[in-house]
Amino acid sequence: MLTCDTFGVLPPIARLTPAQAMYHFLSGFTAKVAGTERGVTEPQPTFSTCFGAAFMLRRPEDYGNLLHKKIANHGATCWLVNTGWTGGPYGHGSRMPIGATRALLSAALDGSLSNGSFRVDQNFGFEVPTSVPGVADLLLEPRRTWEDKAAYDEQSAKLVSMFAKNFEHSTCLISMMMCVRLRWPEQKTFSQD
Repeated sequence: MLTCDTFGVLPPIARLTPAQAMYHFLSGFTAKVAGTERGVTEPQPTFSTCFGAAFMLRRPEDYGNLLHKKIANHGATCWLVNTGWTGGPYGHGSRMPIGATRALLSAALDGSLSNGSFRVDQNFGFEVPTSVPGVADLLLEPRRTWEDKAAYDEQSAKLVSMFAKNFEHSTCLISMMMCVRLRWPEQKTFSQD
């Protein structure tokens, strides 16, 4: 899945459990960016169910269940790739280096990324690689890229809160079965499935 985090909080890549993949897919977090959206002059964070709510004809849980079946049937490893900001939010940080994104995607596609070591992200509970050839280790720990660590902590808490609020708002659209499968909103992060 591809996202563009304007808060500068998400790592450049994260390995997702099937439940986390469903959650991020249903959340559809990204940003409207100038050049891709009419009338947008600076990035604006947005949640769009399944990364395309306006084009989805069925209920969100139908697409979530379809994704879950595809992951299970094919044994797929799901990755969340962030091409947004690092070192600070939009206006203070900088865009994720394209060379780092290419190196991370190459490692994910050739399977070598799965064989590395990972840490668990304290905000979202997904796994983040600790070292990848061709990528500065610093980029893999977003908090380290910020000069003002307190500002990072504030931004990360804001983004976590936005995810929770978005998903709570969406629960009227998502069946109880899906909420149980995702274990939300009872837990801040997800267990490893």
